[in-house]
Amino acid sequence: MAKLSTSRQKALLRKYALNVKYFMMLVSISVIVYALPKQAKFGYEYEKGRIWSQKDLISPYNFAILKTNQEIEADKRAALATITPIYQRDNLMVAQLTEGFKNDLEVKWHNAGINDKLKPEYLRKGVELLAYVYDKGVLKLNAKYQVKSPNYPITILDHNVAVERNTSDLFTRERAIAYCDFIISKTPGLDKAFLLNLVQDRVQTNLTYDSKLTTHLEEEVTDNLSITRGMVQKGETIIGKGSVINDEAYQKLASYKKAFEDNARINGNRKLVLLGQFLLVGIAITLLMVFLYLFRRDIFDDNRLVSLILLVITAMLATLSLALKLQLPNLYYIPYCIVPIIIRILFDTRLALNIHLLVVLIAGFFVPNSFEFAFFEITAGMVSIYSIKNLIRREQFLISALIITFTYFVSFLGISLTREGSFTSIDWVDFVPFAVSVMLTLLAYPLIYAFEKVFAITSDITLIELTNTNAKLLRDMAFSAPGTFQHSLQVANLAENAIFAIGGNALLVRAGALYHDIGKMENPLFFIENQNSGFNPHDKLPYEESAQIIIRHVSKGIEMARKANLPEIVIDFIRTHHGNTRVDYFYQSFLKNFPEKFVDENIFRYPGPVPFSKEAGVLMLADSVEAASRSLKEPDEESIGVLVDRIVKYKLDQNQLKDSNITLKDLETIKQIFKRMLMSIYHVRIDY
Repeated sequence: MAKLSTSRQKALLRKYALNVKYFMMLVSISVIVYALPKQAKFGYEYEKGRIWSQKDLISPYNFAILKTNQEIEADKRAALATITPIYQRDNLMVAQLTEGFKNDLEVKWHNAGINDKLKPEYLRKGVELLAYVYDKGVLKLNAKYQVKSPNYPITILDHNVAVERNTSDLFTRERAIAYCDFIISKTPGLDKAFLLNLVQDRVQTNLTYDSKLTTHLEEEVTDNLSITRGMVQKGETIIGKGSVINDEAYQKLASYKKAFEDNARINGNRKLVLLGQFLLVGIAITLLMVFLYLFRRDIFDDNRLVSLILLVITAMLATLSLALKLQLPNLYYIPYCIVPIIIRILFDTRLALNIHLLVVLIAGFFVPNSFEFAFFEITAGMVSIYSIKNLIRREQFLISALIITFTYFVSFLGISLTREGSFTSIDWVDFVPFAVSVMLTLLAYPLIYAFEKVFAITSDITLIELTNTNAKLLRDMAFSAPGTFQHSLQVANLAENAIFAIGGNALLVRAGALYHDIGKMENPLFFIENQNSGFNPHDKLPYEESAQIIIRHVSKGIEMARKANLPEIVIDFIRTHHGNTRVDYFYQSFLKNFPEKFVDENIFRYPGPVPFSKEAGVLMLADSVEAASRSLKEPDEESIGVLVDRIVKYKLDQNQLKDSNITLKDLETIKQIFKRMLMSIYHVRIDY
């Protein structure tokens, strides 16, 4: 009954996990669909200079032909040229300044030493000059309107009466003072310096530029400009099959697209658009799940990994949707290649390519020039994946970025030449978004680190760090157990070459090999590779205790690895590198010396489990072969061949490789590699 209950609990747990997967898929699809623009998709792709290969396009309704941006800009310039800057005449200020001149003359007259009889003449002449200057108008020239000519037409408002004038007919303050100087100089009997000084103090600008009113008029005239030119009538052919999409046809197609989208926004059924988007995104996510189920069952069964993949896809498509809503000047600023790079580093090449294709396919429904977009991003994504197929050095990220940039450039050049047919017509500024996109792609590095920590994943980058022999645990082992360290290096070389030949993660195997024996640091002298004085501490211990010391290096290694925060995927190599085999040297010694005693075989057996991956199985074989080869008295090709065959057969007979997914063909390849590499090893070692 208890067994039935346990089985039922496990079944319920599996069912619950599957429900969680379905729930995550639904959430991901819903978030993507919610973020996408809710508008009907125009059903035609078109580019200037291309041949319209579809059937004749007939207009289903009347629509206006939009002007091009260049035409609109030309119309704006022409309209703005009709608006002259507005200046307001200030008559009150003129009266105040004239009165000020009279007061100045009264105050300063007595100190001037001039005959009093001439005072009326000075007063008359000064008022006359100020009246003439202000009647003509004094203004400050505006540099904005002097671009084309030093003088420009203006409109003067005087009591709401508009008068058109040119600045050449008006005074600036400098010109007004110069005019007064000229007139006073021509008038005999006047003290020029005295009168000019009084007049120029009262010469100010009485025409003030009205920026607010001028801007209002400019905005009004530009807002009233028509953005269309002509109409396409219902039933009229927009473009015929086989026609070249010239400037005129392109503008008609662009106008039809705008009319279609406006019509869909007003009359379209948003619920049906929503349903269509849900179906499109849903089938893409479902295909991804099918791929995982068929080819990467290990990922499919792990909801933690599935959630990471869905998060990356959702985040990228949500970013695209946000860019569409914000009307980003160019959608190629978005670093689409960041998705395949992250998936490639955290998982594998096939999954990265599959996910990138699905993301681009979904995005292609909502971006302009879908084919062009798909070509740019699929080729760049493929190159980004291929360029980091075997990540060994960090600088490969920069190398990959350069290769992606070059791929974008070649694609950009090819598409531009196809469209324009001329180098001189290419606008090289349009390549800037691609360069920015590649720079943003470098954000993949910190994102990978964050995903590793949050989702407990070990990437190739982490494995590179772990395989650095300057890592603390490896330095400690090289110091306290140098023989074990050298053994680990030899095992790493054997296992890495073997797994590379049969297909597997060479970096992972190397990391596992370097750390698989770190537990021997607790009692290094109990392991023969660390004994150099001829003294063997096992000689004074019972066989059972010696066996337990040897076996304990596995549990101690796991403990040390966890304390050092090594990834579980590396710790698995420590746990499984001996599987559940016996420590045969001490077991056979016990049977030989105490044949009458009962022996508990479990005392001499490693706790396991047996290797459950191809990499762990290869490591077990490499560890056993390397250790055993040291016991050969006269190693040669024959003895090494016999040794390797015997050990591999023994592991098979003991069912140590049953869960490691290693085929018989793989074993033959592994044996050949081991035999070839072991020909250079001649150390003697007791076979425990």
